[in-house]
Amino acid sequence: MDDELRERVEREAEKHALLNAVKHESDADVGAVMGPLMGDNPDFREHADAVPGIVGGVVGRVNDLDYDEKRDRLEDLAPEELAEIEAEDEADEHDLPSLPNAEEYDEIRMRCAPNPNGPWHVGHARMPAVIGTYRDRYDGWFCVRFDDTDPETKRPDIDAYDAILEDLEYLGFEPDAVYRASDRLETYYDHARELIALGGAYTCSCSGEAFSELKNAGEPCPHRDKDVETVREEFEAMIDGAYDSGEMVLRVKTDIEHKNPALRDWVAFRMIDTPHPREEVSEYRCWPMLDFQSGVDDHLIGITHIIRGIDLQDSAKRQRFVYEYFGWEYPEVVHWGHVQLDDYDVKMSTSTISELIEKGELDGWDDARAPTIRSLRRRGIRGEAIVDAMVALGTSTSDVDLAMSSIYANNRELIDDESDRRFLVRGGTELPLGGSPPEEANPPLHPDHEDRGVREIPVGDAVLLEPGDVPQREERVWLKGLGCFQYTRDALQYTGEDIDVVREGDVDVVHWVPASQSVPVRMRTPEGGVGGRAEPGVADLEPDEVIQFERVGFARIDRHEDDETVVYYAHP
Repeated sequence: MDDELRERVEREAEKHALLNAVKHESDADVGAVMGPLMGDNPDFREHADAVPGIVGGVVGRVNDLDYDEKRDRLEDLAPEELAEIEAEDEADEHDLPSLPNAEEYDEIRMRCAPNPNGPWHVGHARMPAVIGTYRDRYDGWFCVRFDDTDPETKRPDIDAYDAILEDLEYLGFEPDAVYRASDRLETYYDHARELIALGGAYTCSCSGEAFSELKNAGEPCPHRDKDVETVREEFEAMIDGAYDSGEMVLRVKTDIEHKNPALRDWVAFRMIDTPHPREEVSEYRCWPMLDFQSGVDDHLIGITHIIRGIDLQDSAKRQRFVYEYFGWEYPEVVHWGHVQLDDYDVKMSTSTISELIEKGELDGWDDARAPTIRSLRRRGIRGEAIVDAMVALGTSTSDVDLAMSSIYANNRELIDDESDRRFLVRGGTELPLGGSPPEEANPPLHPDHEDRGVREIPVGDAVLLEPGDVPQREERVWLKGLGCFQYTRDALQYTGEDIDVVREGDVDVVHWVPASQSVPVRMRTPEGGVGGRAEPGVADLEPDEVIQFERVGFARIDRHEDDETVVYYAHP
């Protein structure tokens, strides 16, 4: 390893050691430093045997500093990263940390930039939840910008544009503006022309494999020194559709020897033969790559703060080359980790969900088994419950786990007070009644709201109990809203005892439905579905009403069919 490379390793190692120490307010750990160090500097990997020894010495020197000295040194070396750490650690009246340098802007302007290749899954809710919360906090502005300039690999779904806006409204936010990047191609072309005139871009007809070999070797493409006029003419030919897919690209001229090969002369425009699904732009064949399109738009729209995944750090670095050519100031950036979701068998992936729908394994985007926002909505879960759970995750750079139980808990607080109670028996066991019980049961609609009244449930000659609730012979059981019964001679005999037998702890309380007048119910759940029978009044409930099936959970009335009522299970 030569002296210049060794100095670079020491410098980068010091930065990462300081980041590790300041973030955790403790000594830096060599193992924790090595991962991000090698990730940010892939050219170090060929010296993997020597790097750990250098890092160990740097970590030792960093750990000799006290906390204030570490922080001051980090502020000198990496002020932006320090600001991110301190923003994450800030504890004030808000659930989210303050945006970096927010006080320096007259107006906070942010963007939610979805790819409209399908409706949103649950993980997508994090971005609008956080951006919308920041907008409200700072009295700022945010837009939805559909980044739809890839009509082939991440092909837009025409229905997804409206579906995403509907999801956003359900979450409780209204964007201040909506853009479609595919409507702005002429704007991107104009900026590419300007970049070419500045000597910052060139047309390249190398194959992908050939350029990759040159790039990885740090060698310039043979087309890199074309004169501006030739580049301009070939780019106009790209716009006119004169080339086939893969035949010509426009590259941003960066640093061909940059330490990160991914940043070397990256592609800004490429040819795509597949027509865009939007008829208005289906004739275009020259399309911008996301880093060029998004970078230009962020400046023109006046975005002050960008929130993006930590895996997209290279995007900011690529875009900064374009910003430097144009003399623009780059927005503040907050990087965060991925959201990982529990409680679903289906992978939280737009492409996976779409494939399952196409195969008929899911009924649609709002299937109860799908980890989508539309599914949660159909299950009777409110957008506010999702937003609160997402905001509580913060903006940590680490991957975070979202437990669906946190969304359920939030939703329970929102709906419990207004959800009337009903009985639903799943897989019921029929038992005759004896002993002259009351002809009608009158349990309350809501135990905390007597003013709402009671349900009128006809009893009949037999009831259905869930199999696990059937008592042993000679045991007593309390049927909610009806009374005490003893299981004798293959029937439930009414005893007439009062509620004291329950208070004394000798008798279990169970729910039930009349065998003859109950209504068939099909309950759709994240696990699939379950059949049952409900008390008669359920057949009269309006679709969209959310109720609580006692001892089962909350559910939303979906529809009434000829032979059954369909409900969607929300949560316990």
